[in-house]
Amino acid sequence: MKDYYIYILSNWNNKVLYIGATNNLLRRIYEHKNHLIEGFTDKYNCDKLVYYEVTSDVNSAIAREKQLKNWRRDKKDCLINLKNHGWRDLSDEL
Repeated sequence: MKDYYIYILSNWNNKVLYIGATNNLLRRIYEHKNHLIEGFTDKYNCDKLVYYEVTSDVNSAIAREKQLKNWRRDKKDCLINLKNHGWRDLSDEL
């Protein structure tokens, strides 16, 4: 069985959020932190993992990613605060 991750990245001052999904969270965070992926996260320096979920179903992961992307910012902030009140970088714990 394979795991899939839905994750939220932020920048140093928590002003910008990025939501993504992957089947390898460690690799994906490494890519973001080392600016190996051109685009939004590189442009806005989103490399701090502030939230993630895991599921074994790829379709659930995709649906959850889309759901979170459609939420208002305040609802996303509440979700992050539930599991990571200090908005610390969770990548150190992986």
